[in-house]
Amino acid sequence: MLRLASILYSIIGPSVAGACVIAALVTGYDTLQPILLAAGVGAIIAVPLSYVIASALLSPK
Repeated sequence: MLRLASILYSIIGPSVAGACVIAALVTGYDTLQPILLAAGVGAIIAVPLSYVIASALLSPK
């Protein structure tokens, strides 16, 4: 499952980080530190999200 989760993370990670950066820019935080913080938070949020999606994909129905 870790293998599938890591493959999913390569897609989910940048997507969630990009969405967080866009949210930061829309709310008016347009300097370097908030943008990097939003990207880091998005990358961290994507780790358990990719694990949950991988377990949902591999669970028998």
